[in-house]
Amino acid sequence: MFGLTYLDVIMILIYFAAVILIGVSSMRRIKNKEDYFLGGRRFGKLIQTFAAFGQATSTENVVGVTTTTFHNGASGIWSAMVMLFSTPMYWITSPWFRRLRLLTMGDFFEERYRSRRMAAVYAIIGCICMMANIAIGLSAMTKTIVATLPKTAAQFSPQEQSEYDRAMILERLEKSDYASLSETERAQLAELRLERPQKFFSHLSESVIIWVVCLIVVLYAVSGGLQAAFLTDLLQGILIIGLSFLLLPFAYVKINQIYGSSGFHGALQTIHRHLPESFFDIFGSPASIDFTWYYIAALALMSTINVVVAPNMLVATGSAKDEYTARVGFTSGNFMKRLCTIFWGMFGLAAVLLYRDALSNSDLLWGFATVDLLGPVNLGLVGLMIASLMAALMSTATCLMVTASSLILHNLYRPFFRGYKPSHDILVGRITGVIVIAGGALIATQFDNILQMLKFTWEFNVVLAASFWLGMKWRKANRPAAWSSILSTMLLFSLMPIFTPVLFPGLRSHPHLLKMTNPAPLVRTFTAHEMDVAARQKEIAEWEQLGPLQQRQRPRPQPLQLGESFSKTDILPQRSIFWTQGVKKAVDGTVHGAGMLNLELLLVDTYLTDLSLKPYAWNETLRVLIRTVFPFLILMLVARFTRQESQETLDRFYVKMKTQVQVDPKKDAEELARSYENPKRFESMKLLRGSDWEFYRWKQVDSVGFLASVGLVFVLIGIMFFLVSIGG
Repeated sequence: MFGLTYLDVIMILIYFAAVILIGVSSMRRIKNKEDYFLGGRRFGKLIQTFAAFGQATSTENVVGVTTTTFHNGASGIWSAMVMLFSTPMYWITSPWFRRLRLLTMGDFFEERYRSRRMAAVYAIIGCICMMANIAIGLSAMTKTIVATLPKTAAQFSPQEQSEYDRAMILERLEKSDYASLSETERAQLAELRLERPQKFFSHLSESVIIWVVCLIVVLYAVSGGLQAAFLTDLLQGILIIGLSFLLLPFAYVKINQIYGSSGFHGALQTIHRHLPESFFDIFGSPASIDFTWYYIAALALMSTINVVVAPNMLVATGSAKDEYTARVGFTSGNFMKRLCTIFWGMFGLAAVLLYRDALSNSDLLWGFATVDLLGPVNLGLVGLMIASLMAALMSTATCLMVTASSLILHNLYRPFFRGYKPSHDILVGRITGVIVIAGGALIATQFDNILQMLKFTWEFNVVLAASFWLGMKWRKANRPAAWSSILSTMLLFSLMPIFTPVLFPGLRSHPHLLKMTNPAPLVRTFTAHEMDVAARQKEIAEWEQLGPLQQRQRPRPQPLQLGESFSKTDILPQRSIFWTQGVKKAVDGTVHGAGMLNLELLLVDTYLTDLSLKPYAWNETLRVLIRTVFPFLILMLVARFTRQESQETLDRFYVKMKTQVQVDPKKDAEELARSYENPKRFESMKLLRGSDWEFYRWKQVDSVGFLASVGLVFVLIGIMFFLVSIGG
């Protein structure tokens, strides 16, 4: 069936049956909205760990890391490892969400700033963010699955054959030494890079797969709520860990077969001999267009600030039975993901050697490799991989769906709909869950590649981050200041970038806004290996087939000998400065900007410096830093000149945040009552007593856990350096 064996199909059907059974059985335990949206707050460390791992890990992580590693080398691992440096903070922040004792993150804004409208705005932004994350997973999963069902060349349509031919021309030009290309060929290279023709076509449509998976998610997650989501996380977490290691040994075996090496170490030596040294620079190199060390540092700062304001943070930790369970489960689950990420990147390096000539769309890499490496075994492993990829998506999508539906119910439907009745809670939650999944499916069609969507979600929460952090830790943060930060950030970084090109469509073709980076030709020196010698012989053969006029325009490539040093000139692709989806070429030959307009970079380019003279990663770093810092500056500035919230409101909120959660709900309610009666009960915990800053003294469990987490960060970086350097 489309290239799948019966064993593959059986594997997929068994997985579908298992998750639907879990959803139906979980439905019987739902008695109220807390059961549906937070699983009754009764989960222990094992479930919390796999729930955190499942929410943090989706198909786009697996596919995204391999595709960015395919293009950038080892530094591409940071597309999913960028959160590594923020992971120790989870040990500190996880108890915050449990101590909030709220149903949604929207409730935080209502309680802290006394504004239902702010909670509603958060709910809208949070739902869009959840749908965007679901969309990324759907896109990554479908691109991978369609790659497991390829068409042969004989099955191409005329249009597909024509596109394939153009893709082969692009591939030849990309591999050639840029210095040896004629002016005509250089122009053709630039034109084809804009077009980005594909050479891979599948039997199955991506949209069909998206809607089938959405239907399965709806069947079990809408029925069983968060309990179904978390129980399937346990099953799916095991499958995700399995897929993290499944392809790597098969890839090394194939490398050894092709290049005559042997063993794990031999395969790594072969990879080092054939790939440029820049591919093993973990913190970026001149050849890495996306992930330099300074861009990684900027993303790490942004992710640390933004991640805690995501709506699913409260669900992932607030559903634990106590604070310690929340912090152990969430921190360990995320460290599990970081470890798996390293092995996804290691497979990406192997895939560069095996498949750089086979694919023009690297998003298809994982699926293509699955068929090539696991298909010949004929043990249903392709079906197991497809089921695992679906598991990676569905474990995340279900939790995000439940989170988004709780926001809609609790912060939009309940306070603003006059016909609200408590008996409607679960029904409305299920209906909105369906809408959220459908919205994610629709968003999945609006981006070209996975990295574009990842960047969108990394940056989306800047709108709310300052209001959360300063609301948690600064008494002067008030409603006018929070509104100013939220609305100005949303206007400048979300609404205007989207709607300005809509209202003024001529901007998309304005010459100034079509500016691209102008990377200088990159000259690198290598020692010739067999692959280099063969490639040079092919270039010589192609030159000899040219006509006399073309031969005069293009110098004859010189032959290479094994072990000889040679230089190669590469030209990195030009990248759009102002458009999030780049500059594209239309059917009529005209070029236009696609996606959203980066207004902050336009201002910098107009009044401060010419950004076309800067590297693409430098421009992206500047944009990230502006978006991270701006909302904090606005909130603090406005708060200085406006009145803070009432003392009673602030005292009640902050004393609750100092009151440790009790496992027994009755005892917890009693402790809270004692705190509300005496708001100064825990005043001795403050580091800066008498100030407006709410920083508290750490207990031993805080210090030991945080330091252990920091140690694990260095351990994981050490593992990454060790694995990447083996064989070098």
